Amino acid sequence: MTTDGQLPGPPAGPPAAAGPETRGTPDGEWLRVHPASPFVRGWVALAAITYFFGRDLFERSLQGQPVFEDGFARRAPWLLGGGALLLAVAVLGFVLTWYFTKYQVSGGYVRVNSGLLFRQHRQAKLDRVQAIDIVQPLLARIFGLAELKFEVADAGESAVRLAYLKIDDARQLRATILGRASGAVSDAVSDAVAGAGPAVGTGAGDFARPEHPARPVPEAPETTVLAVPPSRLIGSLLLSEQSVFILVGGVASVVLSVVMDNRAFYFYLVPAALGLAAGYWNFFNKGYNFTASVSPDGIRLRYGLLDTQAQTLPPGRIQAVKIAQPPLWRPFGWYRMQVNAAGYGVSGNAAEGNTRTILLPVGKLSDVMAMLSLVLPDPGTGQPAVVFAAGLTGRDSDGGFVTTPRRARLLAPLAWRRNGFAATDTALLIRSGRWWRELVVVPHQRTQSLALQQGPLARRFRVADLVLHTTAGPVAPRLAQAGLDEARQLFDEQSARARLARKRQTTEQWLRQVAPAAAPRPQRGEPLPGAAASETRIPYQQEGQQHG
Repeated sequence: MTTDGQLPGPPAGPPAAAGPETRGTPDGEWLRVHPASPFVRGWVALAAITYFFGRDLFERSLQGQPVFEDGFARRAPWLLGGGALLLAVAVLGFVLTWYFTKYQVSGGYVRVNSGLLFRQHRQAKLDRVQAIDIVQPLLARIFGLAELKFEVADAGESAVRLAYLKIDDARQLRATILGRASGAVSDAVSDAVAGAGPAVGTGAGDFARPEHPARPVPEAPETTVLAVPPSRLIGSLLLSEQSVFILVGGVASVVLSVVMDNRAFYFYLVPAALGLAAGYWNFFNKGYNFTASVSPDGIRLRYGLLDTQAQTLPPGRIQAVKIAQPPLWRPFGWYRMQVNAAGYGVSGNAAEGNTRTILLPVGKLSDVMAMLSLVLPDPGTGQPAVVFAAGLTGRDSDGGFVTTPRRARLLAPLAWRRNGFAATDTALLIRSGRWWRELVVVPHQRTQSLALQQGPLARRFRVADLVLHTTAGPVAPRLAQAGLDEARQLFDEQSARARLARKRQTTEQWLRQVAPAAAPRPQRGEPLPGAAASETRIPYQQEGQQHG
């Protein structure tokens, strides 16, 4: 839950002065971000001020003219004074922004206060955490800083964005939030109520918190599952759909130029080439050095060339998964994986949201199976390799899939033998496409609602589409042209499966779903509970199949 404006509840009172450090401070302490944060975020404003006042001097020096023209001595004090005043106002604004921005982790919530004239209070419940990211733009990397942001359910944008913290402090805070969200670490407020120590402060505006400093939460260990080689990433870009479109457009422009004897058609390729180059660079910059790891906190994704990002997706928080294979990728056996996660699909920055929803930019079948084993640890079937392989490459009734009836083949002449569904005990699988193959996996408990849709042609052939609604994102689960009787039966059965799956999930803390009492996190060097180590056979793969 995120809220703008002052929230009801226990007032924070006068926050204690604190630096950016998070270790060794009492639980519930109000902390500030790093003092350099406003300058890292506002360097563009400082550069604009410098350019505005120094542009004329720079141009005169390049043209060989006198730097200071006649009469400059009379205007110099005013120019210098105006520039100094504008710079002082900008710096003061940065300092006040930093001073009035504080954050707190206490009582099962993370809270952020910000704003000087217009105060803003944001809070998010820890057990609703969907994902946590550590982002390092290039300038922040130079200064060893990082931005921490995490998503919660029902948030239209990042619930909390803390920019910037020291990289070690950002990792420590992420470990603390994930530890409490998972149930591995009990909240300090609960400890205070249980008698861990007397409360600090007696005023009505003070939070109750223990006297003893909260112990630092160790960062959970991890095991690397896969890494995407740069050569494969470059190859996937060259064989992408965008390359095909620009190639077709280039050939068409050349043909029209020759036929009509007009070279103006070549100019149409310039904006397309620039847009394609920008798209290639963005995808390569974001997908470079992509690695996926598993830990008790969830799936950890790291990527980036200039701007690096580390995502943590807790177990069971992924709403839907789409595995796609463009036609030019098929000879190489490459696939792309995207996910729906709360908060990601409705990000204010479309490019950022698309990047953050990529679970695997390009990978082979073994990589896809490895990631599926992390997203859905229990496949709900005794033959996961057969069922999921049939969803990716099979047709007709392979793997137990139910496809479009033969009577409706005129509606999809090429894809009717591919379009179909299969249900396991834990998820619904929907496959589609003959040339652009797709497989969508939706865990039963993540099905929010269902809808049956039927147009006039579908009524004529007695077929219908079944639409599953999850959170917003790039994955749109839709079963196309299923037999009418099969669609109605699946509608009823999927509703019952989703209802039963949600009843079984008694808590949002994923470690407490396994055991009533949360066990402490394993230290580094200890085996990960439930994690698939590199030497362990992944259950989605057949015997003898090696993980690449």
